[in-house]
Amino acid sequence: MKKTNSPRSSGSRETFLIFMVVVCGIMATLSVNLLNQPASAPGEAKVVDSTNQDQKDTVPEKAASVALLDVPLATGTEPLDKLFVQSGCAVCHTIPGIAPAQGREGPPLVLGTNGPLRLADPQYQGTATTVREYIQESILNPGVYVVPGYSDRVMPRWYGKRLNALALDRIAAYLEDVKE
Repeated sequence: MKKTNSPRSSGSRETFLIFMVVVCGIMATLSVNLLNQPASAPGEAKVVDSTNQDQKDTVPEKAASVALLDVPLATGTEPLDKLFVQSGCAVCHTIPGIAPAQGREGPPLVLGTNGPLRLADPQYQGTATTVREYIQESILNPGVYVVPGYSDRVMPRWYGKRLNALALDRIAAYLEDVKE
């Protein structure tokens, strides 16, 4: 049974958890992306030909800048445990088989067991017809169905913009087979 806190402390906790998910995702992504970039002079960004990795030209940094919200959390090619950590899932959820995923703010992700039950729940208002579709819908549009006993305000609403199709598919493929 999930403990409930006072509204004030619950809101602060949810804000903190959302902040931690964002920070973990940004830090993991930046460390991967920045450590793999060739060095450039201050104020300049290199334009690199991926076929021979030679410097072709330099452009002002403003033209090459990318907003942090445009940087994907994960590529989908990471090992599964790293994929779940970089995507932020491990902060809030317990996921069997993913050692770092021991979160307690979101429901345990045993969707091979719970997915069919949630699809059959009269409170479910989504469009998914399979467990895999339900998982993808829950990530991309988390407000469609909120597991009873959990807050609707914790799961980030921006995952659709930060997870690519490969990452989303690998997450869903793993979770649909996880059973209690």
